Amino acid sequence: MATLRQQLLDLIDRLAPEMERAFLEAVEDIKSEIVLREIVERLERRDVEGAIEALHIDEAAFRPLAEALRQAYNAGGILVVKDMPRLSDPLGGRVVLRWDVQNQRAEANIRDLSSTMIKGITQQTREAARETIVSAYAQGQGPGTIALDLVGRQSRITGKREGGVIGLNAQQAALIERTRINLLSGDPELMRKYLTLKTRDKRLDGAVRRAIDAGKPLDKATLEKVLMRLRDRNLKLRGEMVARTETMTSVMAAKHEAFQQGLDKMGRDASLVTRKWRSAGDRRVRHTHMVLNGQSVQGMDLAFQSPSGALLRYPGDTSLGAGAAEIIGCRCDVEYDYDFAEAYARSRGR
Repeated sequence: MATLRQQLLDLIDRLAPEMERAFLEAVEDIKSEIVLREIVERLERRDVEGAIEALHIDEAAFRPLAEALRQAYNAGGILVVKDMPRLSDPLGGRVVLRWDVQNQRAEANIRDLSSTMIKGITQQTREAARETIVSAYAQGQGPGTIALDLVGRQSRITGKREGGVIGLNAQQAALIERTRINLLSGDPELMRKYLTLKTRDKRLDGAVRRAIDAGKPLDKATLEKVLMRLRDRNLKLRGEMVARTETMTSVMAAKHEAFQQGLDKMGRDASLVTRKWRSAGDRRVRHTHMVLNGQSVQGMDLAFQSPSGALLRYPGDTSLGAGAAEIIGCRCDVEYDYDFAEAYARSRGR
């Protein structure tokens, strides 16, 4: 039978696509409500914040992600409790534990996780729009072009807008704007940087190489296609990363809560619990989590401290201020040790 760790990883793999779907649907919903004329009018006045407001990127648009997060949290808790070892009270009596997702603490956890996720995505999406507008003004682009870069151009086939910035984060938006500058530079060295991008559409490489060989800027029509595909592929990447990270965080938070519920049911002292960080053990593990691997802390609330200074009670935990560098794509785990008999013996000097 697979270990709990492997079962949790499999669960994350199964649930992440639902989170990704909710994210992409939220982006499509935002695009569907946009009135292009309103954005253009504000851009004509150089009203950056007004143009961003006209995109109607608000937290309510991303609420569907909250349900996917709740499902991941609940499924994680159910799985952990099912796999939990035999529990007993201080007198040795058998304790039956059932996962309670409506526990007051669990409900508060879900609200906090949802709020943090949605606020973060909303803020990052607005920052991407701001990055695009400011960069476009600096390059002398007109309001109409900027507006289409923000919301995407309508497909003649699907009728949906494709290639917009909405849904990306500021770093992705900045990458795309740098790519625009490079491909318009006519400088072969700068233009070749495009060919190193993993999210490019390789079907357009030939046109880019011909422009490089000629020492000329990429033509406008091809540049538009290049940037549209780049935005779409970065949006897909963004959706995958958000889904994987938020699903992992939800499942790990549920695992922590499940063991806390076990302590509550047994009437045991949390200080007798030992928690040990376990990395995925391969070359993809970030350096800070390699260092954390095997480290132990006592109790349920004491945090692991990363070499970066970040504090985490479990992988994916942002409640103590850990940033994206410690969270995104994490595949680590925490082992919880309920060895109360040994702890009791130690307390009696045996």
